[in-house]
Formats: sequence, structure tokens, C-alpha cells
Amino acid sequence: MQKIKSLMTRQGLKSPPESLSDLGAIESLRVPGKEEFRELREQPTDPQAEQELINSIEQVYFSTDSFDIVKYELEKLPPVLNLQELEEYRDKLKQQQAAELERVTSLQTGLQLAAVICTNGRRHLNIAKEGFTQASLGLLANQRKRQLLIGLLKSLRTIKTLQRTDVRLSEMLEEEDYPGAIQLCLECQKAASTFKHYSCISELNSKLQDTLEQIEEQLDVALSKICKNFDINHYTKVQQAYRLLGKTQTAMDQLHMHFTQAIHNTVFQVVLGYVELCAGNTDTKFQKLQYKDLCTHVTPDSYIPCLADLCKALWEVMLSYYRTMEWHEKHDSEDTISASEGSNMMGTEETNFDRGYIKKKLEHGLTRIWQDVQLKVKTYLLGTDLSIFKYDDFIFVLDIISRLMQVGEEFCGSKSEVLQESIRKQSVNYFKNYHRTRLDELRMFLENETWELCPVKSNFSILQLHEFKFMEQSRSPSVSPSKQPASTSSKTVTLFEQYCSGGNPFEIQANHKDEETEDVLASNGYESDEQEKSAYQEYDSDSDVPEELKRDYVDEQTGDAPVKSVSRETLKSRKKSDYSLNKVNAPILTNTTLNVIRLVGKYMQMMNILKPIAFDVIHFMSQLFDYYLYAIYTFFGRNDSLESTGLGLSSSRLRTTLNRIQESLIDLEVSADPTSTLAAAEERKEKVPSPHLSHLVVLTSGDTLYGLAERVVATESLVFLAEQFEFLQPHLDAVMPAVKKPFLQQFYSQTVSTASELRKPIYWIVAGKAIDYEQMLLLMANVKWDVKEIMSQHNIYVDALLKEFEQFNRRLNEVSKRVWIPLPVSNILWEHCIRLANRTIVEGYANVKKCSNEGRALMQLDFQQFLMKLEKLTDIRPIPDKEFVETYIKAYYLTENDMERWIKEHREYSTKQLTNLVNVCLGSHINKKARQKLLAAIDDIDRPKR
Repeated sequence: MQKIKSLMTRQGLKSPPESLSDLGAIESLRVPGKEEFRELREQPTDPQAEQELINSIEQVYFSTDSFDIVKYELEKLPPVLNLQELEEYRDKLKQQQAAELERVTSLQTGLQLAAVICTNGRRHLNIAKEGFTQASLGLLANQRKRQLLIGLLKSLRTIKTLQRTDVRLSEMLEEEDYPGAIQLCLECQKAASTFKHYSCISELNSKLQDTLEQIEEQLDVALSKICKNFDINHYTKVQQAYRLLGKTQTAMDQLHMHFTQAIHNTVFQVVLGYVELCAGNTDTKFQKLQYKDLCTHVTPDSYIPCLADLCKALWEVMLSYYRTMEWHEKHDSEDTISASEGSNMMGTEETNFDRGYIKKKLEHGLTRIWQDVQLKVKTYLLGTDLSIFKYDDFIFVLDIISRLMQVGEEFCGSKSEVLQESIRKQSVNYFKNYHRTRLDELRMFLENETWELCPVKSNFSILQLHEFKFMEQSRSPSVSPSKQPASTSSKTVTLFEQYCSGGNPFEIQANHKDEETEDVLASNGYESDEQEKSAYQEYDSDSDVPEELKRDYVDEQTGDAPVKSVSRETLKSRKKSDYSLNKVNAPILTNTTLNVIRLVGKYMQMMNILKPIAFDVIHFMSQLFDYYLYAIYTFFGRNDSLESTGLGLSSSRLRTTLNRIQESLIDLEVSADPTSTLAAAEERKEKVPSPHLSHLVVLTSGDTLYGLAERVVATESLVFLAEQFEFLQPHLDAVMPAVKKPFLQQFYSQTVSTASELRKPIYWIVAGKAIDYEQMLLLMANVKWDVKEIMSQHNIYVDALLKEFEQFNRRLNEVSKRVWIPLPVSNILWEHCIRLANRTIVEGYANVKKCSNEGRALMQLDFQQFLMKLEKLTDIRPIPDKEFVETYIKAYYLTENDMERWIKEHREYSTKQLTNLVNVCLGSHINKKARQKLLAAIDDIDRPKR
């Protein structure tokens, strides 16, 4: 603008009019002449070119008014003037002047227009001033003021509402409506921020912040209540509240801290309650003790109830955690569905992150919480010496711990190594002492046992004993469908699923102890009066007889049934004379047998509860069976003369088993040797003295067949015990560690299976005394065998022998009235007696000094008469050792060459019997050299035996 004024001044123009009075000056502006307009019209009209011309004007032309342009231009002239250059420079100056004048003219026109606008504006203002009054403007001002006051009133009402939120928040917190309280508080904070320009709002803001912090504290307390009693509605409110606060991760961290604290507080309060109760005073010294020290003050009487309550309380904590995880799994799936339907990707990503964090935190918390539970229970277990506990109490403790370990496995898949290790050593030590005491008791029972039949019901089963009740609970549905719930056939229900809605798995334990009722004994050998009346009538029913007793006699060596043994049909046809008939065909066992079975049940309880010591328990169980078997053998089967018979009555397996038991279990020393080593003394502690038969048991009376009833009861009770061990084998095999299973297999194959093999040596003793074989030899010695004619009448020793067998049969019937004699036993007795009789016959023939061919025919007659009458007394077929006698008699007819071959092939005969054949049979028609040759052959056969 200053440049324009300067230029206008130099061109003779005035400045733009500043008021209406200056408008006349515009008319005095000088108008250029025609020549000048012509020159101006010749100037370029391009705005850009025109602007460049104006810009090319030197700044000095726009300086102060005192500037002399002419002088300035003359001074610029060069010393030597050039007309053409001067004209060019003059044209340039004219062009610049023309461009500048064009700009000035345009500006003059604009100024004129502005003056006209200003004039019009002032005129309109005067009109408005005259048209409106002061009152109208006051009305507008009042309206504006009214609008402002209405807005202020709304603000005041909002502020008043904010001031009154305290009461509503308190009501919500009392109702535990944490989400609503937080929502209200956050809305109040948002509203307060809108009115922060009011001074009273700053104090309200502070108060709302304090209230929010107070809500968070109460929310944390509400969260801690979840740990002991999970309530789905309560927890849902708490989680919604934390979500409104944006602190779901913080809530999860706090929750785990509360669970840890709940475990500590719970166990401490439970133990403290029992300790103070037992102390009987209100002394507060126990409250200051550490949990570990507090556990040592629990008395033995209150130990089990305290442990049960401890596990109940810990179960509630773990159940709450389990239900917490269930809640999150359910709501995570619902949130995932909701997120898939929404479009807020940013919010979804944040929610997924929180959900993933919570899931990992909960999964990690499972192991952590179970570890805390294990450590607390371990401390409690080690705080008391369990060796002083009774067996049932100790089993009860193990049962509780076993149930707790089952909870741990279902809770987080843990094998509970801490709990197992804490109780394993105590269990082994306890069980060693317990087992040693039980072995001593078993010896006492055996030494006082009179081997009378213990009357039990015909359907007796060891599962009826309360010691085996635990097996019924664990049996599969296929074994006992009536005992199993219908749901277990398709899916196994976990403890958490079973007790999720109520109850406690540790409450069963307290009641289980009282459920030890059983009814297995029969009254006076009968289960009822009606049964006594119909015992003989219903004999044909063998449904209650064990399978082993339904079978015919099975050869102990080969395991095969004889070709012609006594059939069950034949047995049933022999009513009154049948030794197998008794009042009730119940199992044969004694009080001692029942005690051993109960002990086995107790041992299995401990093994079932504490599987890590399964091998130790099974080893001790095997010792119970070993000692019982050894006692039966010692009492009724030990006879050194048996082995001299060469009949193989005791198998090599039985002899090996008896030797093993004697070496490993039986203490044969009468008194301790003071010079023995410590190791030897420790080894003796593991052994038991050999038992002695009670003096009340008489085994020397012929009227009772030398204690046959006692022998049957003892031997068959051992066989019954072996059958029960066979029944238990799958259960034992299931818990036995894999590396120890060969021990179990060997125990069954080498020991349990040999129980029935004891029948032969035990009943052989009876058979050896039941028949007077010596008298028969004397009678045979008086027979003249060198007769000259064939006899048609048998000798009297045959009748005497048959009378002995008839007497044996009568005595057997008498014994069967006292004790049921199983079919295998009667078969073995008859087999032994017949075999001894036949061998006695051969021995009698071997005592013959002279014998003719007619005498040999008489021998055959006697033996055939014996067989014919004997077959009427017994149904055993074939007759044992029949070929033994017949082959010996036929050997009298052999030639010299045949005799030598026969002697080598028949080594079952004694040297005396073979020598008699050579001397009596061939002595009359062979020379001395031939006789010496045959005797030498006999001596060669006998030499290895010596």
C-alpha cells in the first residue's frame, strides 16, 4: 500500500479517500493524453507479463518523496552515450510506467466502489436505529438468560443426583450387586467429568474414586468366598464386576492367591479345633504354633476324625476350584459364539487374550493347589506315629488317603508321589510288625487247633466276610450287575461328577466302619431246621458244591482223570453207605482256616489301598499260606518211611516247596545262640518256630482210622484255602508290580498248586495202618505152595484180607458221619489201601521158599478171588497195582533168557522179590553159573539205589 501511495504521489495522484468528504478529490485525478493512452494500449495485457514488468521496477523508485528520479537516471548514464541503447532503455521505462499506471487505475476503481458500499451501510444503520426500541433488545437478552438458567438447572439436578448415589451404592453392595454398583459408579464418574468446571464436583470426584476402591475391596472379599463354597450366581456377579473394571486377569491372580490361603487357613482351623478340644482348655498357645508343630499335638483318639474332617474341608476347596473351571469353560464357549457374531475385531482380540490367560492360569493352578493339599496332609500324617494304631484304624487311615489320592488323580492327573512316599515307609514298617504278630498268633492257633469242622453255610463265600467287602465295591458289572449302578455300565463317573451337586466322598468312610456285619456260620451244621430234615432228600442237588469237588478224582501227577474212576451217578446211588454224604456239603474248613482267610482279606485291604507296597503285602500273604501248608504237613504227613516205599507219594515239586518253606520261614533252633552274628539274629526275627500238634488230637486210634476225621478236616481245609488263593489270583496280579510278577507266578505254580498233593502222603499213613498187612504176611507164610495138584479153593489169607477191607469200609462210613469225605479223598484212601494190599501180596509171594506150577496156579486163584470180592466193595477202576501182582506171578513161567530181559525191564520190584524169582522159579532147572549171572544182573540194578 505504501508503494502505491508513493507511486500515486509521483504521478500527481492523491491517496485514496478516507471519508465521504474526500470523494471529490477523485474527480481531480489527471487523465492521460491521447498519445499516452496509445502507448499504454500498446503495452502487453498478459497479467503474468504485466506482473513481471512491475517486479522489474527498481525499489529505489518507491522510496521517499525527496527522491530525484531525473538525477538518478542521469547519473546512471554511461560516459559515452549510445542513442539506440538510450531509446531502448527509455522504452523500457515507459513500459514499466504504463504497467504501473494500469494497476493504479484498477485500484482507483476499487476504492470508488468501496466508498459507495460504506455510504449504503451507514444509511441502513441509521434506518435500523430508528426502527427498533430498547425494550426489544432487552427481551432478547432475557430469553438468552432464560436458556442459560434452564441449562444451569439441569446441571444442578444432575449434580444433586450424583450427590445422592452413596445410598444407592450402599444398597447395591448389601445386595451383592457388584456389577450394578460398579456400572453406577463408572457412570457417575463420567457424568462428573462433564461438570468438572463446578467447584463442588472436584470433591464428588474424589468421593466416587474412594467408593470405587471400596467396591474393589469388597469384590476381593466376595471372590475369596468362592474358595470354600462355590455359588454360580455369586461368581457370575463377581466376574461381571471385574470385567466392567477391566481387571479379569487381576481377578484370576487374586483368586489363586485366595485358594492358597484358603487351604492353609482351612487345615489350620480344623487341626486347631481338635487340638483345643482334646486339650480341654481355652489356652491360646496353640493358635501361635506353626501348622507342623500343631499336628504333633493331635491325640491318637482324635487322629482319624481329624483326618476325615481335614479331607472333607480340602475336598470342598478342590470342588470349588473344579466348579470354577467348569464355569469358565462354559462361559468361554458362550463368549466365543458371541464374538463370532460380532464385528469388533479389536475387542475380540483383547477378549481372546484374557480368555487364554485365564485358561492357562487355571490349568497351572490345578497342580499347584493339589501340591499344597498334598504337603498339608503329608505334614499331618508325619505328625503322629502310626505304628501304635490298631489294624482297622490303620486301614481306615490308608483308605482315607487312598480316596484322597483318587481325588488328586481326577483333579489334575497326579500320581500323588508326595502322599505315597509319606505313607509307604510307615506302612511297610507297620505291616512288618503286624505280620510278625499275626504269624505268632497263627502258630498259637495251629497248636491249639483240634481240627474240628467249622460249620459254615453251604453257599459260603469269602466275599461274605467283611474283610472282603472292598472287593464287591470294585467288581465289574459283569461279575455283579445287581451291585452296580446302571450308569456305570456305560460311563465311569468321577468323584467330582458324583459329588458336584452335594455330599462328600469322605463322609462314606465314617459310616463304612460300622458296616462289618456278616452271617456265614450255620447253626449246628445246618442252615435251618428244614434243611436238617431234607438234608438226605436233597443230596442230589450239588449247586453249592465247589467245581473242584464236582469233578471225579484227578491224578495228582498227570492232572488227568483215571479211565475208570467213581462216577457221580454211582456215588449218588450209594445212599446210606456213601462216605461223601454229610448233613450239608459245605466247605471243609476250621476256625484257623477262617482266621487265615480273614487275615488275607485284611492284607488285601492294605494292598488295595496302598499299591506301592503290594509286593511286600503279597509276600507276607504267601508266608501265611506257606506256614499253614507246612503245619499240615508236619502234623499229619511227615513220615520218613514214606519215601522208602519208592512210590513217589511226595512229588519233587512238593518236596522242593517244603524245603524252601523250612529254610526261609521256619526257625528250627530251640534257643538263640549268644555267639551268633547280628545278621543271623535279624534273620531269625523273620522266622517262626515250627508248630506242634495239640495233645488233644489223637492220631493213634484204629477205631477212628487214626484220626482220619482230623486229617480230612486239616488237609481239605488247606485245599479250600488254596482254592481261595486261586480265586484271588487275578486281583493280586492286577496290583503286583510288573517286575515282581514272576514271584507271584512261582508262588502259585510251586506252592498253591501243591496243596492237593499233600493228600497222598497224609492219607497214605492212614492206609498203612487201617489194614493189618503184617498179619496177612504171616498167614501167607503158612501156606504151602509146592502142592502137586491144582486147588479149587482159595487160601484163608484172602478172606482175612477182605475182612480187613470190610472193616475199613465200615470205619470209613463212621468217620463220614462226623466229617464229609470228598470223593477225591475216598478214592485216594481206597487206592492207597489196595495198592498196599497188592504190594503185600507180592511181598508174601516173594517169601515163598518152594513153589510148584500148581502153587503158581493157586496164587492166581487167590488173587482173582481177592479182586472179585474187592470190586464189590469199591468202584475204583482199574484196581491199582493189579498188573504189579499179575506180572510177578506170570514171571514164574519165564525161561532163563526171558528172565534176564524181564529183570532189566521191571525195576519196580525190590531186590528181594527179584532174587526170589531166580532162586525159586528157575533154581530147579538152571545151573549155578546161569543163576549167578541173573543174580549179578539184579545186583547191577540195585547198586544205583544204594
